[in-house]
Amino acid sequence: MKTYQKASKFFTKIFKKLTEEDFESRLSPDYSDTVKLPNNIYVNDNLVEKRWEIINESQSKAILLDGQTKDDMSLYARNIENFIGTVKVPVGLAGPLRINGLFAQGDYYVPLATTEAALVASYSRGAQLITAAGGCSTAVINEGISRAPGFIFENLTKAILFVNWIVNITTDLKRVAKTTTNHGELTDIKVTIEGNYVYVNFDYFTADASGQNMITIATQKVCEYIMENSPVKPEKYFIEGNLSGDKKASTLSFLGVRGKKVISEVVITRELVKKYLRTTPEDLITFWNMTTVGGILLGTTGSNGHFSNGLAALYIACGQDAACVGESSVGITRMEVNKAGDLYASVSLPNLIVGTVGGGTGLPSQKACLDILNLSGNNNSMAFAEVAAAIVLAGELSITGAITAGDFTRAHKLLSRGNIPDKSKELVQI
Repeated sequence: MKTYQKASKFFTKIFKKLTEEDFESRLSPDYSDTVKLPNNIYVNDNLVEKRWEIINESQSKAILLDGQTKDDMSLYARNIENFIGTVKVPVGLAGPLRINGLFAQGDYYVPLATTEAALVASYSRGAQLITAAGGCSTAVINEGISRAPGFIFENLTKAILFVNWIVNITTDLKRVAKTTTNHGELTDIKVTIEGNYVYVNFDYFTADASGQNMITIATQKVCEYIMENSPVKPEKYFIEGNLSGDKKASTLSFLGVRGKKVISEVVITRELVKKYLRTTPEDLITFWNMTTVGGILLGTTGSNGHFSNGLAALYIACGQDAACVGESSVGITRMEVNKAGDLYASVSLPNLIVGTVGGGTGLPSQKACLDILNLSGNNNSMAFAEVAAAIVLAGELSITGAITAGDFTRAHKLLSRGNIPDKSKELVQI
């Protein structure tokens, strides 16, 4: 069916149920009175009760505002506005996952929070395969995060004069940024001119925090300094000009870094491929080649099976900014048969936005998940990034094996419908 025919069919269905007058009425502005929420950043019993009175859903209240949530209410004050309760997401363990990393060393049982059946089982199978192969070699190879304000000038001449000034005052800008943070540090600036626009990428080191808020506050201070001191005054500026890559897929980090750049690799013998994945290295490579070409035809950024699945589940469990999965899941999976006839597999993630302090990492459930990994608090963000890359590698191996061996659909039907014929099986092949 051609595109215009689909559109015609769709709108024919709509106007069978609605007259044109009804259609216009439904889409017209409605200025009738409404009940306003008590908007307040503070979390206390009185405000929470007022919000529930507006909602008037006693069953929902009992579930979202359970006893434990009431007891912990004050802990959420810095993480949420208009608080009414908490949502419980099932958490499963994937592992053991053996990591031979620069920072992460040993066997990890990785908490993954998801409502998608088959996901944890799949990642767990991949983790066990990696462990049976002696573990994966994993390394953070770069780190840094940026904010990219945009400055507007009257013309190109003034834009160039501004750039000539700003590239020579880096030391001053670093000093200004440092006044806003005890842990962050402005490390570099990169300048892009487009007509009378100037984009300035301010690159930061943010220690064990993911650092999104930290660098925004620091960059605001720097921009204020620029506006006060620049000999060529910008007509206007915006704190983010959409060139940092924040929360969106881009190719920017392949040639640099945003967050932490991590690579994880493993060599798996032919025997282990057959035992765990029920296929051969050659078939895995054939499938990987086809999906790589498919990704090119689709125009994807990077090439991978499902980085976002594992990262979203890990981020939710461990108090990361889940929206950053949009950029963190950009990366490349690569597979080849080595000279010994065994499988070489690697994942490269240039954009892992993770932290072990700040954000949601200190909330009760999220801290508990980080504690399972023994990676809560200071001096653990590098190891956590390596765990993230390693679990992603486990997921790539498992899903590739499942599709190659013809197990993918069967496993999802069994696990998502709870209809596993042999209850004695500890792990369904996924």
